[in-house]
Amino acid sequence: MEITWYGLSCFRLKEGNTVVLCDPFDKKIGTLPKVRADIVTISSNGGTKRGTSNGANGSEGDYAKLITGEPMFFNGPGEYETHNVFISGMSTYQKLPGSEEIERNTSFFFEMGDFIVGHLGALGEVPKQSQIESLKISEVDILLVPVGGGSMLDPTHAVEIVGMLEPKLVVPMLYSQDGFSASWVQTLEPVDKFLKELGFSEPESQTTLKVSKSGLPDETQVVLLEKS
Repeated sequence: MEITWYGLSCFRLKEGNTVVLCDPFDKKIGTLPKVRADIVTISSNGGTKRGTSNGANGSEGDYAKLITGEPMFFNGPGEYETHNVFISGMSTYQKLPGSEEIERNTSFFFEMGDFIVGHLGALGEVPKQSQIESLKISEVDILLVPVGGGSMLDPTHAVEIVGMLEPKLVVPMLYSQDGFSASWVQTLEPVDKFLKELGFSEPESQTTLKVSKSGLPDETQVVLLEKS
């Protein structure tokens, strides 16, 4: 499994020859490089303005011209299978920035080869245990979790969902970082607050996460990725 981070909640997941691109963002948010993808998932069309419709093959934003190949688009809850990847989309919610309005978010779980990777998207609430159990997935190997607060999980609630899912590797996302023009990004908490809450010292960052199934740790570890 190879995971590359483009910032915020945008990740490239590659297992074998299959590539999944999660949460591409448009030019109003920041700069996204050209990426070849077989599958594209959009977790939310709220505060981050990603995607505009529900279900499979939903309409794309202006980032679509940066995605090469002939990808399938998914931006709603449900169960999907394509390119030998089984996708479970769980319906969750977030509050829009500066508003009490509730926006739907979809947390996606991917069964890719021997791995299960969870991408929680712009998750703003800790889901119920019954929601997790309804996914009918085995243990999560890698969890991509928002930690910066705002309309999304704050460090305390991010730690809570890590405890629920007990992944082998945790990759924080959606925390304060430079290089993005959207003002809401700068209102997010830094990642060190999440690490302190979780009880971890800050690990050395990596440009890309490359891991085999046999190379996964026995106990939960945190991986910090550098924005590509």
